[in-house]
Formats: sequence, C-alpha cells, structure tokens
Amino acid sequence: MRLFVSEGAPGSLPVLAAAGRAQGRAELLISTVGPEECVVPFLTRPKVPVLQLDSGNYLFSTSAICRYFFLLSGWEQDDLTNQWLEWEATELQPALSAALYYLVVQGKKGEDVLGPVRRALTHIDQSLSRRSCPFLAGETESLADVVLWGALYPLLQDPAYLPEELGALHSWFQTLSSQEPCQRAAETVLKQQGVLALRPYLQKQPQPGSFEGRAVSNEPEEEELATLSEEEITMAVTAWEKGLESLPPLRPQQNPVLPVPGERNVLITSALPYVNNVPHLGNIIGCVLSADVFARYSRLRQWNTLYLCGTDEYGTATETKAMEEGLTPQEICDKYHAIHANIYRWFNISFDIFGRTTTPQQTKITQDIFQRLLTRGFVLEDTVEQLRCERCARFLADRFVEGVCPFCGYEEARGDQCDKCGKLINAIELKKPQCKVCRSCPVVKSSRHLFLDLPKLEKRLEEWLGKTLPGSDWTPNARFIIRSWLRDGLKPRCITRDLKWGTPVPLEGFEDKVFYVWFDATIGYLSITANYTDQWERWWKNPEQVNLYQFMAKDNVPFHGLVFPCSALGAEDNYTLVSHLIATEYLNYEDGKFSKSRGVGVFGDMAQDTGIPADIWRFYLLYIRPEGQDSAFSWTDMLLKNNSELLNNLGNFINRAGMFVSKFFGGYVPEMVLTSDDRRLVAHVTLELQHYHQLLEKVRIREALRSILTISRHGNQYIQVNEPWKRIKGSEADRQRAGTVTGLAVNIAALLSVMLQPYMPTVSATIQAQLQLPLPACSILLTNFLCTLPAGHQIGTVSPLFQKLENDQIESLRQRFGGGQAQVPPMPAVVEAAATAAPRQVQVLMDEVARQGNIVRELKAQKADKNQVAAEVAKLLDLKKQLALAEGKPLETPKGKKKK
Repeated sequence: MRLFVSEGAPGSLPVLAAAGRAQGRAELLISTVGPEECVVPFLTRPKVPVLQLDSGNYLFSTSAICRYFFLLSGWEQDDLTNQWLEWEATELQPALSAALYYLVVQGKKGEDVLGPVRRALTHIDQSLSRRSCPFLAGETESLADVVLWGALYPLLQDPAYLPEELGALHSWFQTLSSQEPCQRAAETVLKQQGVLALRPYLQKQPQPGSFEGRAVSNEPEEEELATLSEEEITMAVTAWEKGLESLPPLRPQQNPVLPVPGERNVLITSALPYVNNVPHLGNIIGCVLSADVFARYSRLRQWNTLYLCGTDEYGTATETKAMEEGLTPQEICDKYHAIHANIYRWFNISFDIFGRTTTPQQTKITQDIFQRLLTRGFVLEDTVEQLRCERCARFLADRFVEGVCPFCGYEEARGDQCDKCGKLINAIELKKPQCKVCRSCPVVKSSRHLFLDLPKLEKRLEEWLGKTLPGSDWTPNARFIIRSWLRDGLKPRCITRDLKWGTPVPLEGFEDKVFYVWFDATIGYLSITANYTDQWERWWKNPEQVNLYQFMAKDNVPFHGLVFPCSALGAEDNYTLVSHLIATEYLNYEDGKFSKSRGVGVFGDMAQDTGIPADIWRFYLLYIRPEGQDSAFSWTDMLLKNNSELLNNLGNFINRAGMFVSKFFGGYVPEMVLTSDDRRLVAHVTLELQHYHQLLEKVRIREALRSILTISRHGNQYIQVNEPWKRIKGSEADRQRAGTVTGLAVNIAALLSVMLQPYMPTVSATIQAQLQLPLPACSILLTNFLCTLPAGHQIGTVSPLFQKLENDQIESLRQRFGGGQAQVPPMPAVVEAAATAAPRQVQVLMDEVARQGNIVRELKAQKADKNQVAAEVAKLLDLKKQLALAEGKPLETPKGKKKK
C-alpha cells in the first residue's frame, strides 16, 4: 500500500494518525507530494490524501482511508461511530471550513472565527459529558475520534479557540493530541507553522457564504435533543413513576456541623475578604457567591457540608484605614465586618460561619504552626531592606506601595505582585515607588525579619501535588499558577512585618513585629472554625475524611495552593489540605475596572439600592462568571438576560405551568397518561438533570446554569406544541391530553425550583411555595427526574416571578455607576462648586491631615479626655473635607464612631 499526503492539506492529519494504528499490520509506504500533483490517474484535479491499495484501487476520502486503517487493526464497526462520521461530514466540516477560511485567509480573530464552529464544539463537549466516557464512542479510541481530531486540530491547537468552559472537549482533545501518532501527523502536515501551513490549500477554496454560527442556548429550535435508546427512556420513566417514595430521609441537622465517618464530608471556604474595604461585584462572584452555589448544591446532595468565611482583619491595610477615618484598628474592623456581613446577608450567602481573624484562637493556632515550623528548621532569619514612608512614619506593607513593574513596565504594580504579568515583586524592586496613602516617595530602610524556608519544603509540596492534582477539580488557571511558581523555583518568603496590628511573633528579639498576612491569613479558616466549635480539629486535622474545596480569585492561588500547604506540611500535624482549588479569572466593569474612588462600578452596599432583587444579581453574576477567562459586567447584557432568559424563558414556563393547573383544573394536579412523546421528554429532562449534576460535581457553575435554562426551554416548547389551552375545550381525549401536558409541565417546574435553589434561593423558595412542593422534595435533588407533584396534589396561588427591566431604568443605573456617582450625594451644590486646587495646596492639606491624624491617635493611646479627643477628631474631619474639596472629590456623609 502507498499513502500519498501533502504538507498543508488538512485531510492528511487524520489519515496519518490512523496509519499509526495499522503499523505492523501491512506494508505501508508514505509519500509526501506537492499539492498540485495528480496521483489518481482518473481524476482531473489533484486530490490528497490518497491511499493506493495493493490491488491497484484507490481510496481518496479521508474517512474511507481512516476506516480502512482501523479495520486493518482489528477494529469493529459500530452505529455510533457511523453517526459521528456522518455528523462530521454534514455539520462539522462546513462550519470548520468557514472558521479556518476566516482565520487564515481573511485574518479574522476571536469570535469571528469561533462563532461558526462554537455550536459544533459544544455538541461534542455535551456528548462527551453526558456519556461520561473519555472517547466519542465509548471507553476506547475509535475511528470517530481520529477523524474529528484531525479535522479540529488546525484550529484547536491554538488555545484561544479551545474554550476553557468546554472541559470534556478540552480533555478529549489533549488526550488525543498527546498520542505519538497524532503528534507525528501534526509535525508532518503543519511543519511547526501551525494553522498558517494551511494557507495555500485554503486560498484555493471558494469563499464561504455568510455562515451564521448559531448560539447554542438562545433559540428554542436550536436545542437539539440527544438520541435516546428505548432502555434509557424506560429507565427514566420508571424512576419518574416512583415519585416521592424514591427520596431518602433528610439528614438530621447538626449543630455544630462535624465530619461523620463513612459520609462525604465537604468543607468549603471562600477567600477571606479584606475588612478595610467594601466588596464589589467581582469580589462577590470570585469568592463568596461561587462558593455559596456549591455549598447549597452539596446540601441538596445530602453531603455533610460546612461552609465558612470571615473578614481578614490584620495588617497595614487596616491600620491605614483606621488612620484615614480617625478610628482605632479594632473600631475599623468592627465597622467593616458588619458592612461585609450585611452585604453577604443581602446576597443570601448561606455561610454556616462568618467569622473574623482578630481572635485569640487566631493567635493561638498561628503561633503553634509557627513554633512547629521553627523547631523543624523551616524558619530563617535575615535582614530585609524595606520601604518606609517618612511622611506616614511607618514601614509600608507591599500592597501600600505602588510603582512601575520592573518586569513588564505596568505602571500600577503593587509591592508584592504585578496584576498585569503576574510576577512576584519585592517592593524595593519597583521603579518610581509611591506610598499609596500620601503619594510621597518612600525610602529604603533595613530591618530583621523571619522567613519561611520554601526551598526546603519544595519537595514535600511537589509530592503532595503529585498525589492531589490527578483526578481533582483544581481549575486550569490554579494548576498553571502553581506550576509556574515551581518552575521558577521557590524562594524564602518573609513572614513578619514591622507593625502593631497583627498576630504577635512569639520569639525573643521579634516582640515588636507581627506575622505578615501572607503567612497567617489562610490560617484564619482554622481559627474561624475553632471559634465555631472546640472540635475544629475534626475538620482541619482529618485529611482522610474531609474534602476541602477552596474558592477564590486567581490572585489568591499562591497563598492557598503553595504557602499554606508548605506551612502545614512543614508543621507535620496532619492538617487537612485543599483537595479542589477553584479559582476564577477577573470580572471587569463594562469597559474598565471597578473603582470606589472614581465612582465606577457597583459595590456590594450599592446593589441593594438599585431596586433590582438580590436573586437577579446572583443569576447574572453566575451567568457571566469568569471561569476560563476574564469577563465583564454589562448593564445592557444584564437587561437582555433578565428579559429573555428569566422573564420570557424560565419565568414564562413556570408561571404558565402553574396557571394551567389553577385555571383549568381547580388548583389540583390532573391525571397524567404519558404518551411516547411524553416518555421521551421525561428521559430528556432526566438526561439534562444528570448533565447538571456532572457539571456541578466538577464545579463548572456557569455551565450548569445553562442546563436549567435548557430544561425550561424544552418545557416551553412542550407546552407550545401541545396547546393545552385549546385542548381543554375539546373532546374528552383532548381534555385528558391537556391534563397530561399540564401535569408533566408543572412537575418540570417543580424540578426546576430545586435545581435553581443554589443559584436563586429566594426565587426557588417562591416557586416551591406557589406549587406547595412537599418538604423532602425541596431539600433533596437526586439524579433522576421524579414525579413530586402527583395527581390530586393541590398547589397554591401562582403569580409572576420576574419583572421586566426597562431601558430607561438601566440607562439611569449605567450613568449612576459609570463614574457619575459624584453627582448623587445629597450636597450637589458643594460638589458642583468643587474645583481641583493647585498641587501645592493639596500637598499642604495632605500634610495637615497626616499630622492631625497622628495627634488624634496619640490622644487615644494616652486615653485622654473624651472632649479633647472629640475636638481634635472634629479638626481632622474638617481638614479631610478641605482636602476632598481641593482634590475635586465628592464629600462623603460623615460616618462617626458607633455608640457603645
């Protein structure tokens, strides 16, 4: 046999990969020919790849050549593979040809390229996910895998066109791409030029017509139903018919919640927010809201779940905020802890514990871990050059120094890390450093400090990661960040600071220092648990029985995936370490970043003043959750998603289903006699429910939300096709049909209310109250769709769930939060009169504020007369007003110290 292939010919990829399967089974000569060479004598145009058989016959279809090689290797044909090959030829190839033409010939990028093929990629991903198999036709690689891989490789070898959210597709593609026959095929055809190697071939192809890449989830007719076997349908209907009797008894509630041997014990943390600021929407989705969805889902699965968080209260950030507001650090912590707690309460975050780090338990546990590290030789002592602000009379914490990144030139790099290039920085390495408080240039001073000897712990960390990462649900960005740190080699990291507000260092000669939050903030999870129960070690020193899920934005990955594990491994006290590290990318605001000072973006304490319910905020933030890449909050998109997905899709279906029961059947669920179409719908809903479970078990939160909306769309289609409002007026058979459709629809609505519970808990409870859903069905979500509202069940009063968002309402909010908040305060005349003063005047006022702040702090430290303190505080506040006016900033309503 002789195989003719050509560089830059896409069809050569899969045939070369398939040829590897037949190696040793027959004698094969592979010849590389030019694209213009005619190797088939009876064809008038050049054609490659071509397989010339020993009989003299030719195969010149890519699929036919690949099939021949697979048959030689002993592979047996099957129907599913044939279906995939037909789909590849009729659906995938037209979309892929358009995408490659746009990319290579026309030079388009991004969604212009991905749009035509996105629907096909999603189809592959969903098929892999639903069948829970590593390959398209089962547990082993098939002809379909090689043909589809070869077709997709030129596009997907560029990570930009392999969407991170399509996890199953990502895993499948990487598995095949790592195999030697596939690697050799790619090297032969693309010659290290990537997709550009296809340019000569693609330039000869006709320009594709206007290819409309349809969004997978927007229009009802685009929701293709998977092919189901009779066995799958029968199993789904059997489970449906068992109804409420399938539900297990509810888990007894514990207080406190403690691990139970033999059960799945899930410990969930969300990154501790800094106490000194108000969280914006990006902070909320990155940590607490994502973790809340998973915690609520875990409880629905009857897993023994503890979800905790709290405010991170120590450090320079708190001292600085206290200085700004004329309060003590403890008063600042008390004030902002309450603000955080109120915000999360409004967003309906279901913490079992929301604590704080300024507690005796934090001191005790941190000092114990430190002492164990010290005695085992994992702590070093060294002299450090630090930046000190002479104007503020303090050493500056890394996050309170800002300057030009020495690596990438980013002008707003922090003193510990550059947000643009991600590299770690020592503050003294910054170019043009500035104190973020007073904007003066700090000076370098020396001080003795303690270091965690990370290089000595590196081998332990590597061994732990080697056991933990395979099979875990660490997000790709978390894996990448930790591996990049290890690739560069770990270096000792300073764990002490010259501050007063922090956990004291229990070592002679270091009594005037505290632990750096870099070291002890993550220990806050342990101390918060210890304040919740004196049996905290059953969670935190029990790795054999506890699954630890930790949620955060990507900038927190090093602390959770490296620093704390190294500290815990070095302490040698059997600490529970993170099993699944879930990190989001960043959420931006419209076209920029959130900024409290500039009035840009929605912050947690502002969301409740918009008139938009918390569940709508939850839904939209989760819908745009930045999982694989940064995403952006958009007012226009929020309006569209509310009005289309919630109002017209989800709300419309649930309201109609309930209203039909009330209007046509007196509020009682009618008898249901399922037809073959109804049975198939039950099976499809079951399949989508199982997909929802698969996604949430892998913490793919955004994608699982799509499953809810997909089921709702199926429900709307079902009602629309069967028209129960017409059938109820017809014959007895028609009325019975109307009853079946209504009964099945209202049971789908009941299922949706439970699936929705992790995402929109208030809406979920409202639906369940309207449908009078039995309590066990509200609290448990199985993997099968059950009839939880049997015939004769009486529902309650049904009313609309969602309200339309209007354009003028949204435009007003866009203006308000787009940097125009300076016009909102209750003193517009003062604001309008404010003009930016000369820099010299501003600097004088800044000096006065700093000086007066020192006076106030000294008086408080001396416990001076209250009236004297109050007089000096009044002077400070007046100076701050003058400074705000001089800088052209809006005046804030004074927030005095709380009365005790």
